[in-house]
Amino acid sequence: MLEKLLVHWVRRRLETSGLPLTVELWNGELVGAVANATVRLRLRRPASIKAMVDPSLGALARAYVEGALDLEGDIHDILKLGDRLCNAGDCALKSGLDGSRWWRHTRSRDRKNIQYHYDVSNDFYGLWLDAKRVYSCAYFKTPDMSLDAAQEAKLDHVCRKLDLKPDERFLDIGCGWGGLILHAVEHYGVRAVGITLSDDQHAYVRQQIEARGLDGRVEVRKMDYRDVPEQGGYDKIASVGMFEHVGRANLATYFDRIAALLKPGGLVLNHGITSAALDTSGLGSGIGEFVEDYVFPGGELVHVSDVLRAASGCGLECLDAENMRPHYGKTLCHWVTRLEQNTESACQLIGEHKYRVWRVYLAGSAHAFDRGWLELWQVLAGKGDGGLQPGYPFNREYQYR
Repeated sequence: MLEKLLVHWVRRRLETSGLPLTVELWNGELVGAVANATVRLRLRRPASIKAMVDPSLGALARAYVEGALDLEGDIHDILKLGDRLCNAGDCALKSGLDGSRWWRHTRSRDRKNIQYHYDVSNDFYGLWLDAKRVYSCAYFKTPDMSLDAAQEAKLDHVCRKLDLKPDERFLDIGCGWGGLILHAVEHYGVRAVGITLSDDQHAYVRQQIEARGLDGRVEVRKMDYRDVPEQGGYDKIASVGMFEHVGRANLATYFDRIAALLKPGGLVLNHGITSAALDTSGLGSGIGEFVEDYVFPGGELVHVSDVLRAASGCGLECLDAENMRPHYGKTLCHWVTRLEQNTESACQLIGEHKYRVWRVYLAGSAHAFDRGWLELWQVLAGKGDGGLQPGYPFNREYQYR
């Protein structure tokens, strides 16, 4: 009886919504816009109907990942229709996590969380990242740039902002698969150190250093940022796509450590995802809990104002800030398209369950950036020398020469 009532309720909801969405029930019955549907949602069993009752993007994502339902159609259309169906604009990614949810970012827990996300399979990431395996927001100088070209442009954008010079000591916090440190050494002549907590990334970068004959110019360490020993040893520091793992409670520790590692007059560029909402402390309800449970355990986002406040409180002067939000939406669209083009290979490498996680995660993140729920800020800051910033150019022109 309850099952029939729920089916009736879902049918009425779809009919009144006018959305081009068809729901196929477990018995083959079709409800919704059967004639002009762009998306088909297939419920595999009667219990799956629960995901359609007061749905949220997070609940639908969980049901998809766990195999309770299938989603057919363009993944971007799926997210847009899901958003409209759930009325998610007021809740899904914009609002904060409940205040009772907080994360202790100890060294051991951070290492475990990083390895959970990144030590999936180097070959898996290679299916959908660019040739340099840059797993962060690209920089599209023109809308029609390829992903590989845009990632190359991003690496150069970071190096130019930091005004890297030959033989400067450069530290990359959370170096990933080494794209930035290798680019900085080969194109700007710096001496670079990259750190990561991922076993797979560390092994890959070590291999790249040897293959390119860069021993003595670049070093990769499996190390927590809190344990980097060279006090005042670096002219320039970058942190690209790592900041999201730090946690609100550790912002002061994070920027304190960066300030301690910088030489007087040195520069740091912090590139990271932030929340668009002022009052949020995490990824948000619905999708936020999905990402925490399935993708990024321990992930925590803050507003860019919290970044500026924390950096300034640690003696770093914020010199430049750029919101690259549209670039990240475009980057993620490239990633999910590439992933879908390699569905069979991805499933062979990580299994269908994890493939579903990554498909909905990448597409959902693209949707969040396009909707303005999430932002991506590059913040350039300097460590003063006697109250001055001797190494910082007078204007932005040097970044675009």
